[in-house]
Amino acid sequence: MIFDQPLAVSDLMLKNRLVMVPMATRKAGARGQVTQALCDHYATRAHGGYLGLVECGHHFVCEEGRATAGQASIAHDEDIEGLKREAAAVHDQGTPVFVQLSHAGSAATERLTGTQPLAPSAVTCPGAKVGHPIPRAMSADDIARMPELFSAAARRAYAAGFDGIEIHAAHGYLLDQFLSPLTNLRKDAYGGSLENRARLLQEVLCAVRAELPSGYPVSVRLGGCDYMPGGNTIDDAVALARMAEAAGASLISVSGGMCYYGRPGHEDTAGWFADSSAPIRAGVGVPVLLAGGIKTGAAAEALLEQGACDLAGIGRAILNRPAWARRETTKLRAASAPT
Repeated sequence: MIFDQPLAVSDLMLKNRLVMVPMATRKAGARGQVTQALCDHYATRAHGGYLGLVECGHHFVCEEGRATAGQASIAHDEDIEGLKREAAAVHDQGTPVFVQLSHAGSAATERLTGTQPLAPSAVTCPGAKVGHPIPRAMSADDIARMPELFSAAARRAYAAGFDGIEIHAAHGYLLDQFLSPLTNLRKDAYGGSLENRARLLQEVLCAVRAELPSGYPVSVRLGGCDYMPGGNTIDDAVALARMAEAAGASLISVSGGMCYYGRPGHEDTAGWFADSSAPIRAGVGVPVLLAGGIKTGAAAEALLEQGACDLAGIGRAILNRPAWARRETTKLRAASAPT
């Protein structure tokens, strides 16, 4: 079976193709500090070493980029000691672990951060709640700060012992807001053409790469296709994935753009974004991860066999059932055992 085959992501060898993808836990402390509850959350789901990789949920790279209360911080050097405990909680289960780096952009709120949210343009995302505050369009100086914020966070992740990092450019957060024509109305070098809209993501990737050893894995959670009129298309998603790879990404994790992490009308289909991940996989030379609606090991194996992805990402199923990996891998191995 494909799920049980090892796979290299840069210099990191994963023992199988099942990945726990990032999901918000709201288990960090009031200042974003790592708590025992957060460590236990990941350790419980990694227990027994059945997963090939665990990706910890989004950590904010600066205070203004905080999305929710209870979100973990990777914004300060003082966070490193707590982050070491978070990484060790998964390592103790014999499993490698990535941490996701994020800036919420217009998805942040002044109530939580104390500052007016920033975005490429003074518009909210299509899926924003009615009454969500209008963000401030970022200045050139605001944009110029972003690569350093992400690269400093990557340096902290490496110091804390994480095996890789993931840059969040999906689900309507800041970097995705730059990628999408639905939220990026800029007329400068960061708006207009697809290449311009991808410029900040590429600059962030290059800055992160410069901070890390050459073989250290850098993933991009890519909301390449918006699945909305006027938004990015699947062809755009393939082009964006290629740009990310050229800028240093060693893994492309395919998810939703302005449709966020769901896809209306596809709720009963495993692999909601497979029509994007398959052509992306054909168009890049790095591994591709697909998540969205994968509830069983059998569904994961089917997507791997179809060539939709190299890695199958499990989200809500493992969030709701901490022993998911043990149960589903046991079923798959039993099904493939000779009779």
